[in-house]
Amino acid sequence: MSRIGKQPIDIPAGVEVKINGNHISVKGPKGLLEREFNQDIGVTVKDGQIIVTRPSDHKNHVALHGLTRTLIANMVEGVTKGFEKSLDIVGVGYRAAKQGNKLVLTVGYSHPVEIEPTAGLEIEVPTPNKVIVKGIDKEKVGQLAANIRFVRSPEPYKGKGIRYSDEIVHLKAGKAGSKAK
Repeated sequence: MSRIGKQPIDIPAGVEVKINGNHISVKGPKGLLEREFNQDIGVTVKDGQIIVTRPSDHKNHVALHGLTRTLIANMVEGVTKGFEKSLDIVGVGYRAAKQGNKLVLTVGYSHPVEIEPTAGLEIEVPTPNKVIVKGIDKEKVGQLAANIRFVRSPEPYKGKGIRYSDEIVHLKAGKAGSKAK
């Protein structure tokens, strides 16, 4: 029984939802998002709400029910508010800069690392040690933020590297900490 799948999705003012078979498109003030869904899951628009239904209580249908509802809710939220991921750069000499549309990271390698965002995504660098990824597609925003973090993941001894702003890095004791008795 999917509790999330049962909840209807309210359509805010200014958002247009079109359903054509298992294809749904959501258009709002920030842009347009389209997605294909499993043909077994039913999606209807009724009284300003999107309702997701499933044909049976089969294991696959139950799993797809909640997933489909969440993906559609993320599409509606993306075209109205948008999504953003914030990353912090920690380390002496580690910094980020923006050259045109590219993000240039100096994080301890012999060369700067350049990352170019895909269409529909935007990168901001308010300070040299902070990067913000913005966009309307939650999946793409999260993937670009993960790619930036992967350039230099936080290491467990000093905590140097690129991390999400809300990420907690647990530091290990190191050699000196293990011998002190």
